[in-house]
Amino acid sequence: MTSSSRFLFSNGLVSHSSTTPPVTTFLESHPGAYTTTRSHNNGSCLLFWDRHLNRLSNSARILFNSNPHLLFNFPNSTEKSLSLPPLPIWDSAVKALVDDSARKVLPVALRERKDGEELAVTALVSGDSQRLRKIENLSGRSVVEVLDVCVHIASYVPPVCGLRENGARLAVVGHGRDIAEAKYSDWVRLRKPLENLRPPSVTELLLSNDGDQILEGCLTNFFVVCRKENNETKGKYFHNNESACDVEQERSDFNTAAACPFEVQTAPISDGVLPGVIRQLVIE
Repeated sequence: MTSSSRFLFSNGLVSHSSTTPPVTTFLESHPGAYTTTRSHNNGSCLLFWDRHLNRLSNSARILFNSNPHLLFNFPNSTEKSLSLPPLPIWDSAVKALVDDSARKVLPVALRERKDGEELAVTALVSGDSQRLRKIENLSGRSVVEVLDVCVHIASYVPPVCGLRENGARLAVVGHGRDIAEAKYSDWVRLRKPLENLRPPSVTELLLSNDGDQILEGCLTNFFVVCRKENNETKGKYFHNNESACDVEQERSDFNTAAACPFEVQTAPISDGVLPGVIRQLVIE
């Protein structure tokens, strides 16, 4: 999957030039929490944008509370102790900031998009340490003042689904991530040694702390949807009882409408994995 055009919204400006870096290079050089989604149906919509905003806001909040140097890019010795505003105020401020930034660059990228291309949209929330030092208490307004948002967009031609040659090829190569419940840009740098271990034919590297139970991929969540044995289907639900599976009555071969012949096998969040958007949608 190669991109043909790149766009960047940063510091209030939209740039579209040959010097706009690939998204991995961009993330390596900027601290913060990020999320990546894609457009669908010839750029007509962004997939699960509201869920991505929720996860991005939560990731930024986790970094602010537990590892602010990953959000503000200052040494631990210079970190300033601050209390975040209540969750609704934080969420509202962060989501509005990201949404407004995306709306400024998306029309430019859509105008330049060629037929058959989709857009990969990465939103990064980082902190301005100089502005942070001037603030005593964070409110909804001051949250906006200490946070910066960059939006990186790259056009690409989606691979054709259903073809064997386009399927994922996997290898287990390393331990799980620190602060796994948040998605942060420093991981792009930290995973580089793992990338050096990638066999030539492999498209995704999986993480495992014991070599037996799979946690997640370097870039993706990992889950398996499989059919249960017949004697296990009645009255059962998805992995860890996280969500029930409703079965259409006319298609059900079981005695109860709540029965589900499938289950999702995936590591629980408590094992140290990212609460991924697609993972949660499949469970639901």
